[in-house]
Amino acid sequence: MRNNYPDRRKFIRGASATLALAALRANGMPASIAAQTRRVALIGTGWYGKSDLFRLMQVAPVEVVALCDVDRHQLEHAATMVAERQQNKTQPKLYNDYRQLLAENKLDIVLIATPDHWHALTAIEAMKSGANVYVQKPISVDVIEGEAMVAAARKYNRVVQVGTQRKSTPHLIDAKKNIVDAGLLGKVSHVEMCCYYHMRDNGNPPVTAVPDFFDYEMWTGPAPMRPYDGLPHVRWWRTFMEYGNGIMGDMCIHMFDTVRWMLRIGWPKRVSSSGGIYVDKTGKSNIADTQTALFEYDGLNCVWTHRSWGTPADPEYPWAFKLYGEKGTLCASTMQYDFIPEGKGDKIHKDVVYEKEKYPEDLKEPDIELNAAPATRLHMLNFLDAIDKKIKPIADIEEGHISTASCIIANLSMKLGRPLSYDPLKKEIIGDAEATKLLQREYRQPWIHPHPDTV
Repeated sequence: MRNNYPDRRKFIRGASATLALAALRANGMPASIAAQTRRVALIGTGWYGKSDLFRLMQVAPVEVVALCDVDRHQLEHAATMVAERQQNKTQPKLYNDYRQLLAENKLDIVLIATPDHWHALTAIEAMKSGANVYVQKPISVDVIEGEAMVAAARKYNRVVQVGTQRKSTPHLIDAKKNIVDAGLLGKVSHVEMCCYYHMRDNGNPPVTAVPDFFDYEMWTGPAPMRPYDGLPHVRWWRTFMEYGNGIMGDMCIHMFDTVRWMLRIGWPKRVSSSGGIYVDKTGKSNIADTQTALFEYDGLNCVWTHRSWGTPADPEYPWAFKLYGEKGTLCASTMQYDFIPEGKGDKIHKDVVYEKEKYPEDLKEPDIELNAAPATRLHMLNFLDAIDKKIKPIADIEEGHISTASCIIANLSMKLGRPLSYDPLKKEIIGDAEATKLLQREYRQPWIHPHPDTV
């Protein structure tokens, strides 16, 4: 005989969901975000892909529907970690090919954390499939890829947030509001940005057979095919220009994007750069270990310097930016900021915000960047809010494109040995046909390079 009592399992699931919703609201999440469960997929399940996904799972109710990676071991490990965090403990569907994932699942959000050479194709296809996208920086490996990504976001009316989470870093938000916007610096006419981390991986590993759990053909995708010399995960792939844009494309974009946000500046009028491999020439790495770039604006110069050797110019700020104003100087990094006034006045210091008490699970997560976790959580909340309100997020794809493309153009300037000026309307380097040709890399067949006119 059928009874009229509700199914006990459904009741428990419903009660759990109600409690989870109440907890999220108590944490300060907008009710509109907490009220719905988003269907999410992650393409690229390595270190930072998992980190982005876990930060999203901490701040909003999501169902992680699918994961994609060309390394089966990495994919299965990520699936286990995700299942442990899912409310119903279900394991997501696993894919080797992002195209199949997008074709078989209806998704609200796709997170992309592949190596740089895969960002454009995966992001554009995710937008076409109907999803909003969170894509890691730099958004592209060449300028026309970035133009195509912006065009796709506008054509398909998608919200695209770029992982330049410095704009959501609590102490940097404070610096913008209470130092820059408050006028404490006065007119800013010079900016210095730098990275002195010894992060240029190098070496001479032997060419070897590709393991059966790793699809090297798919991993390489549109990039040139290099002889396989070990798993490229974490830092090894970043040491090759085939897959990215060196330390300029990896680290300068963060600082330059933050400076542009703080000072409300757009495309630079002219970009010039010099550098190369000056010190460590012993290994296979082909990215510059030493580089300086100049981004010129009217009445303002923004200068970038990186060295992957030696000591930092300022040990307190090894990866940082400094805004020089007529009334004072702002030194800032991911860890802190210092305002030093000109003449009399009080110095102001603020440290990075941690949320270890609010999110104690952070302390148990392998390889987490504890200082970046609060920023990424805020970045995810801004992303979700933009989706709900149908507005541009704080790190909209167009802003990410300007910062990414400017760094790419700096590399082109270093390669050609002359200053370059980009026209974003004509999508060309002004008066320089040779440089304009370099705005689009050649893709390996059968992959087809995206174009803003045909996305």
